[in-house]
Amino acid sequence: MPSTFRNAIEFFVELGVYDIILPFLLVFTLMFAILEKTKILGIEKIGEKEYSKKNLDAMIAFVIAFLVIASTQLVRIINEVMANVVLLIVLAISFLLLVGVFYTDKQFSLEGSKWVTFFSVVMFLGIVLIFLNALGWLRPIFRIFTNIQAEWASSIVFIIVIILFMWYITKEPKEEKAKIDHPHSTEKKNH
Repeated sequence: MPSTFRNAIEFFVELGVYDIILPFLLVFTLMFAILEKTKILGIEKIGEKEYSKKNLDAMIAFVIAFLVIASTQLVRIINEVMANVVLLIVLAISFLLLVGVFYTDKQFSLEGSKWVTFFSVVMFLGIVLIFLNALGWLRPIFRIFTNIQAEWASSIVFIIVIILFMWYITKEPKEEKAKIDHPHSTEKKNH
C-alpha cells in the first residue's frame, strides 16, 4: 500500500527534481562559490571597497550548471557520488558517536590528536574511491578480486604479511638513529 509520501517522492522523480533541479543547484552553487572566493574574473572597486564581479560569476556558474545537466552521464555520476558521500559522512558520525560513548566523564575532543589526520586521510581516500567507482574505473580491479582463486588470494596475503614483517624487523628506531648519525657530538661537548 503506497503512502502519500511515497507518491510525493515519485512525483518529484517524474518532475525531474533529482535528475535535473538538484544537480543543477549543486553545480551552480559550488561553481558560484568557487568563483566568488577566488575572484578569478576580477574585482570591481566601488568607493573604498572591492567586490567580486557577481554578474559574471553567476553567469558562468549558470552556464556550467546547464552544461552539466545536459549530460546524463555527468548527472548519473553526481547522483551516485553524492549518495555515497552522504553514506560516508553518516558512517564517520556513527563512528564518532561510538567512540564518544567511552568518554563518559570528560569531553571528547579531536584537537591535538592524530585522529584528525587519520579521519582526513580516510575521508579523502573514501571520496577518491567513490569518484573512481562512479566513473567505472574500479570495475577492472573488482573483476580481478571477484575472479581470484583461493590459492592466489592466500599467496598474495602471505607475501604482504612477509613484506610487512620484514619492514618491521629491519626498521631502526628514530631515537637510536639520531644517536648513530651523530656519535661524536656528545664527545665534543665533554672536551
